[in-house]
Amino acid sequence: MESIYYVLSFACHRKCRHCYEDRFRPYARTELQRLTAQAKEAFPRVIANLPDHMRYLDLERRLPGGGLAERLGRIIVSGGEVLMDPVREEILYPALEALRDKYAKCGGVRLVVQTTGDLVTEKIIAELLERDVWMISVAGMDDFHVGLEGDRREPLRQKLIAWFEAAGMAASGVKAGTRRWHEEEGPVYSFFGATPDSWIGRLWPRGRAWTNGLSSATLEDNFCNRWSGGLNFLNHRYSGSEVSIEPTGDVYPCCLKTRHPLGNVAEEKLTDILDSLACHPAFQAINLGKPERMGLAHGWSVDRFLQRCETQTPQGESYRNLCIGCDAFHAEVLGPIIEELRQRRLGRSGDMTQ
Repeated sequence: MESIYYVLSFACHRKCRHCYEDRFRPYARTELQRLTAQAKEAFPRVIANLPDHMRYLDLERRLPGGGLAERLGRIIVSGGEVLMDPVREEILYPALEALRDKYAKCGGVRLVVQTTGDLVTEKIIAELLERDVWMISVAGMDDFHVGLEGDRREPLRQKLIAWFEAAGMAASGVKAGTRRWHEEEGPVYSFFGATPDSWIGRLWPRGRAWTNGLSSATLEDNFCNRWSGGLNFLNHRYSGSEVSIEPTGDVYPCCLKTRHPLGNVAEEKLTDILDSLACHPAFQAINLGKPERMGLAHGWSVDRFLQRCETQTPQGESYRNLCIGCDAFHAEVLGPIIEELRQRRLGRSGDMTQ
């Protein structure tokens, strides 16, 4: 598989207004202990059910003698904030070691640790590199993170660059969202943030970004038809495929997250989940980046889907985006279908071929 975005914990030391997930926030001590225990219990089972190898065939690179070039995929481990205590020691480090060991004898994997950056220390950099982390990706470089607005983030950036380079890391030459990481040898570092031309752009209609009325996306902003959206998520043997996994093991076709998870990787193999959806018209539509067509086999014309894309923001403003229609279709039609497919995969309700 080309890429897996694995959220190890919902715990974060920030509660950013633009965040797409309400559960990414600080937790009180007992709540933090509960979340940590939950993630510690789940991650070994999740990792056991990830693909047997993380190699994929590059559809854009044909070999002279025929066939496709094989590339090494990546797993991004993120939060929340995975460098905060106790997540770092109790979840992140053992999870990185488990991922490294799982793929050591089958070609390896490129491990990426994503962090807001302000908790990084020289000691932590060394500890990550000891666990064969290929990239440290600093994702808090934007005006939405309190204390890092405007020119205030440059001192942190320069300090981190000095630490990274002293540890033998090089700056990545690949922009966030550009899928050319196979061209770079590690270890590397990168910076990005929530700007209009990078990452989540106009902000997804999710979480606190939605609650605070910050999403400026329109019907023309098809988040599904792009990297980290649903595009190509089913094609796990080939380039272009990525899925998102929550701490509990729930798996989604996109980082934005559909209304219902596709299945749970703590219970069953990821490739089994994806293969069971491959022939279903709704998931084929998501896979093609055409969410407006996901209901055609269930009486939802494109016009009806687009009508269901209309809503109001919490501030009472008119809003239209394909994610809203996707949520409505999941809530009214697709949720029970997903559960039926799950039951079949788990062998509780008949034959998968029926």
